[in-house]
Amino acid sequence: MTMPFSLPVQVNPVKIGSKPKEIYYPQIADLPNQVWEQKINRSIARQVQNLIDEQAGNQPETVVEMIGTYEIKNNQREVLSLSLSNYAYHDRAAHGMTFIKSLTFDMKKERQVQLADLFKPGSDYIARLSAIVRAQIDARKIQLISDFTAIRPHQDFYVADRTLVIYFQLYEITPYVFGFPFFPISVYDIQDIIDEAGPLGRLAEHN
Repeated sequence: MTMPFSLPVQVNPVKIGSKPKEIYYPQIADLPNQVWEQKINRSIARQVQNLIDEQAGNQPETVVEMIGTYEIKNNQREVLSLSLSNYAYHDRAAHGMTFIKSLTFDMKKERQVQLADLFKPGSDYIARLSAIVRAQIDARKIQLISDFTAIRPHQDFYVADRTLVIYFQLYEITPYVFGFPFFPISVYDIQDIIDEAGPLGRLAEHN
């Protein structure tokens, strides 16, 4: 089956603040549907602000450095997936802290998708993905803070080409020194449970 050709979404960088506190984030432009474009940009701006608020906590005056960046993980086949990161260092802290949050948009259906939306209704995606993550933990000999049982229903994820990437925040399942644990999963390994009309289904199609 041949996929219909679709242009990537235009993404422009936006900057707020200045060193040592500066945030870069993406803004979508030139979509045919302006209402949908505004919804995407509001979702991005809201997540950027949430990260800022989470870092500042109850003592924003102690933040001496904050850097926000982003990465476009997928911008093809009418699937836009991006990650927003925020690093902050507080006065007298042992080290800085980074949070990463991702947003995925189905540009064809014009909606933001959560992890459950990627799979067929009723499919036990949590158990399936958890088993794959567990196998990768064992194979890669990843040190855990406590025993891993299962991913959360709304586990952090992004989409990159033909890969679903499940990830965890610092300290969520691993020690800080390990960094962010990422678990790439080929769409072909879960093809029987993905929504064929959704983002992963379109990405799994061969040209």
